[in-house]
Amino acid sequence: MQVTIKNNIEVEKMRIAGKLASEVLDYITPYVQPGVTTGELDRLCHDYMVNVQNAIPAPLNYAPPGYTPYPKSICTSVNQQVCHGVPGDKILKSGDIVNLDITVIKNDYHGDTSRMFCVGTPSPQAKRLCDITYECMWIGIAQVRPDATLGDIGHAIQKHAETSGYSVVREFCGHGIGKNFHEDPQVLHYGRPGAGLKLQAGMIFTIEPMINAGKRDIRQMGDGWTIVTKDRSLSAQWEHTVLVTADGYEIMTLSAGTPPPPSFIRIP
Repeated sequence: MQVTIKNNIEVEKMRIAGKLASEVLDYITPYVQPGVTTGELDRLCHDYMVNVQNAIPAPLNYAPPGYTPYPKSICTSVNQQVCHGVPGDKILKSGDIVNLDITVIKNDYHGDTSRMFCVGTPSPQAKRLCDITYECMWIGIAQVRPDATLGDIGHAIQKHAETSGYSVVREFCGHGIGKNFHEDPQVLHYGRPGAGLKLQAGMIFTIEPMINAGKRDIRQMGDGWTIVTKDRSLSAQWEHTVLVTADGYEIMTLSAGTPPPPSFIRIP
């Protein structure tokens, strides 16, 4: 495992890229309404990244080994879609929940973040899933500090999700990030306390739990990208990019519209 420790110059570039990614979500928020298509949300985000931010949409034509190039600039995962939902003709309706996953490249560095949106009026069950998933992300983030381990993060997320009656997707995880979209380490959202890589100041990675209302099993759709729950239960995901600091952590994906952390989370 080759984990890169970012220097001060790289950290500052990551702050800029992370803020831009979060600002895309701020920009698109008013448009996430009943009647809009996921393709229209993609178009708006693409134009904002390219024409306003002078940034590059990282997902567009991204092609890891074994995949066809991703055809859009953002991911839009609706209801039972877990992650990597491809924008298109899908019309959002009241009661839907949707994750918008944004990654921008600015000055060669990546900023990666996602948020859940409730379209119109969600059911109490859908709203609770989104809220618990948000808490899972923050509970994981709260474990981050030098000499903690990746297992501490995963265990904290898994415990909160399963205690709440939900399941954790295991096939997809957080990841290191910097000049590359995906770097080491892999950040699992389940695990054992004290297990795995020990954290060091200067590491930057995403924490992005995918939590299912039903069972954790998933399957891939025919487009080669979209992942859905096997039992068609709802799924939710939130994501921040996090820097390990000398005494805790710093969120790299902050902007004016970033939702505040849950009240029980202590910010270092």
